[in-house]
Amino acid sequence: MTLTSKERAERSAQAMWAPDRASHWMGMALHEVDEGTATLSLEVQPHHCNGHGMCHGGVTFALADSAFAFACNSRNRTTVAQQNSITYVAPAHQGDTLTARAEERALNGRSGIYDVQVTNQTGAVIAEFRGLSRQIKGQLFNETGEDAS
Repeated sequence: MTLTSKERAERSAQAMWAPDRASHWMGMALHEVDEGTATLSLEVQPHHCNGHGMCHGGVTFALADSAFAFACNSRNRTTVAQQNSITYVAPAHQGDTLTARAEERALNGRSGIYDVQVTNQTGAVIAEFRGLSRQIKGQLFNETGEDAS
């Protein structure tokens, strides 16, 4: 089977999305994937807010981390986080819709660099995330007719 890069990214995302209990539990939605990119969103609910009445930083981080995961796994090669960091630029609040857009910056061998920008519904930047990835053994789906693990 010969897949385009977009088809491979979409099949990889399908393979990851169904069993991704954490992203579903947090209320994330997967909107778009392509080779090296992914877009997810989340509407900030009361249970996402901290004692200051703002979206908890860990929720923002989790959204960015999930977008990073879908982007770096878009080539149907099992890929995990090696290191991540985030800079919070502005607070998000209950009712805000956060969108995380991940973009590949570099891929060399098994290591990649991805930037994720998290914005709110007005386009204001909430956070900037950088993820470093590492490909490990395995695929997300069987592309060649052989065992995909």
